Amino acid sequence: MYSFDVVVVGAGPSGALAAYEASAGNLSVGLLEKKLLPRYKTCGGGLVYRGKRRLPFDISDAVSRSYHELAVYFDHAPICFNTSRHLPIISMVMRDKFDHLLVGKATERGVTVVEDCTVVGIDYSDRIRLTTTQGDIFTRFLVAADGVYSPVAKLAGWAETRKLIPALECEVFVAEEDFLRLSRETRFDVDAIPNGYGWCFPKESHLSIGVGCFKNNKLSLKTYYREYLRKLGIHEVLKEESHGFQIPISPRTDGFYRSGTFLIGDAAGFADPLTAEGISNAIYSGQLAGKVIYQHPEDAELAGHSYEMQLKDHLLHELKISGFLSQIFYENPRLRNLLVERYGQRACEILTDIFMGDRKFPKDIRKKIKEKIPFLPF
Repeated sequence: MYSFDVVVVGAGPSGALAAYEASAGNLSVGLLEKKLLPRYKTCGGGLVYRGKRRLPFDISDAVSRSYHELAVYFDHAPICFNTSRHLPIISMVMRDKFDHLLVGKATERGVTVVEDCTVVGIDYSDRIRLTTTQGDIFTRFLVAADGVYSPVAKLAGWAETRKLIPALECEVFVAEEDFLRLSRETRFDVDAIPNGYGWCFPKESHLSIGVGCFKNNKLSLKTYYREYLRKLGIHEVLKEESHGFQIPISPRTDGFYRSGTFLIGDAAGFADPLTAEGISNAIYSGQLAGKVIYQHPEDAELAGHSYEMQLKDHLLHELKISGFLSQIFYENPRLRNLLVERYGQRACEILTDIFMGDRKFPKDIRKKIKEKIPFLPF
């Protein structure tokens, strides 16, 4: 039996950072992980700079490649937009190595890691009691960082109100000639799959290639993935590991805190609705949850209120604007293509600035688009 002031369930970026921040004072913190670390995690592994700059320590050992440029292609026209920055726009990580590094930083602060531990029940009658495969664990604060399917959120009574979209990600080993050619850039291919995009992220010795559909259509992801490989000019795959998964691109509508329990990262639904990028918001929400617990160690309700208010003032507003843009981008391709043809490079520069953490989505984006194209129906 374990007893902690704070228990974080899930050792991904959000969970590791929540544990790291909560342990800044005298609180005892337990970090539970259902698998043995390090473990593989399905993810494109693109860490944009705004997420990297939030980290309070160096992660160079977990970065396989960094890119100061990115390319966005569109299938509907021979258009490619390129942006570049002095600092790396996106860094490539394998999540087993990256997550293990973050957990290591948390343990350096005194966090206790409990591996091979799955939560199967929660009781709120006195202190929070977790029934796990490692026995009962008691805590005053509980942080759910257990991913898109979040058993903790279900056990704690949250309904499913997020929008989940399907994606397929593959670790692909190709011939040296193809790898050298494709490792020159990080690229996104809009409409490589209907209502979505494909991505090609070069890692140390292989490519992470995938497709995601933002409309949750009943499409064959594998079929479009194979077509995307041909588009990339890959005709021979030496080795391949495929992983299907879901991405939550809208936040929960029934709150992110209750009864001493906080939802963060994918468990809360914080992946960006326009890009499906989730690591930077996972880091942000994990840090925020850990900090409010550290600041209010004797008052869970005050900590929970602070967490939700700060989310509302910052992240949730950003996600709402991004969600509006996502509807235009993926559900109204004719309008999207018109905007891209006129303002595509400017839009890519703005999106790159957002990836860098140098700006936020424009608050008056609806008005700005209406001014550019007056006949729009909104």
